[in-house]
Amino acid sequence: MGAVLDNSNVNEAQGWATRAVARQRNYFESGATRSYEFRLRQLKKLKDAIVQYQGQIQDALHADIGRPPFEAYIEISTAIEDLKHTIKHLKNWMKPKRVGTSMWAQPGRSRIESTPQGVTFLLGPYNYPFLLLVQPLIGSIAAGNTAVLKPSSLNPTVADVVEKIIKQCYSDEYVAVFKGSTEVTNELLEERFDHIFFTGSPRVGRIVMAAAAKHLTKVTLELGGKSPTIVHKDANLKVAARRILAGKMLNVGQTCVAPDHIHVHADIKSAFEKEMVATLKEFYGDDPSQSPDLGRMINDRHFDRVAGLINRDKLLAGGETDKARKYIAPTLLKDVTMDDTVMQEEIFGPVLPMLTYSSMEELISNLKKLPEHPLALYLFTGSEHVERQVLDNTQFGGGCINNTVMHVANPNLPFGGVGESGMGAYHGQNSFDVFSHKRSILKATTLFDIKFRYAPYKDKVNMMKKLIK
Repeated sequence: MGAVLDNSNVNEAQGWATRAVARQRNYFESGATRSYEFRLRQLKKLKDAIVQYQGQIQDALHADIGRPPFEAYIEISTAIEDLKHTIKHLKNWMKPKRVGTSMWAQPGRSRIESTPQGVTFLLGPYNYPFLLLVQPLIGSIAAGNTAVLKPSSLNPTVADVVEKIIKQCYSDEYVAVFKGSTEVTNELLEERFDHIFFTGSPRVGRIVMAAAAKHLTKVTLELGGKSPTIVHKDANLKVAARRILAGKMLNVGQTCVAPDHIHVHADIKSAFEKEMVATLKEFYGDDPSQSPDLGRMINDRHFDRVAGLINRDKLLAGGETDKARKYIAPTLLKDVTMDDTVMQEEIFGPVLPMLTYSSMEELISNLKKLPEHPLALYLFTGSEHVERQVLDNTQFGGGCINNTVMHVANPNLPFGGVGESGMGAYHGQNSFDVFSHKRSILKATTLFDIKFRYAPYKDKVNMMKKLIK
């Protein structure tokens, strides 16, 4: 059943990765994964197992990353809803799509078929260690592939539960789980896969892409960046404060699409700061460290990095830290500039700097100074003109108007980055598409034959010119 490999037995298992991939390639080439009925059964198995194990998943998320029960259930229920959506629409997604046929390709009809790619390699991140491993798996299964899963080594309890689920549902020649840290990942990256799907940092994304290049393997990278939030002078400040803080403090900021920083119009700066402080207290009380609704930083390294970004001279709220508990209070920074240290890297924690702008020209100029294209952008305004100004002058993966984060919850919207924030998109049908090869087929008739395209070509150029006028 589902395969497991820990660091402790890597040396005793030389060649394990090659054998694992070979088993899956043989299984894929047998044709077993291709039928609609097979794919549907596997998706239903996965859905039933997640429902069965949801209590253990919730406990594991709390053990590994301090996930509050409500946030854990968001992660679990999102996976279940994605499975339901895929099960409902899979048959239609698999149907060949008829397309038009050009004059030169006549007589014939054209279609596009979605075919499986083969053996896929799915690398999960630590911040949403269950959902962001399962969601790509749903797409891989739906598209008719086999899959090798590598959970993050920073979430060992979640990895154990994922292993149980996969072992219960599948043979390792179809879906296999390999636990462990960098050595295991590196060994797998030496193998030839047909698609690698990675969620994580741009730094590791480059390593994955370089490894894939050796085999010309297709890669999907879901990365991150400094996702800006803009609060224009006509925004509903109470709604903006709630939705921004809800998006930012989800998983204490360890979310790739979390608002990274806020650009606030100068006319509402003071009023908005007061609203943010009041909302923070409404959410987490006078002592957020006692709130059951806040998670913790994943480890000491990330704690130190995020805590080091807090400029006490610009503190508006929060700022308390407790390294022993990996706790960083929800923290608001005011009067931040583009040159401040906190603006030089993705924060990925519960620290939220606020900058001020006075004109759209200043705002756009500041947005273009961000290190790279962000994964998300959020704009709070009632003006369609302002909306178009921002959207037409920025590049980012996706986003929301008058909300944060929730665009990723819509399976009808593709989710992915651009440039430094990633390549490729998934969710819903896009998950099926990203793991499929779009194969072009032209089927010609032999009942009649148009001889115009055959030699000899004498006098045919002038006829062609008349046809394409």
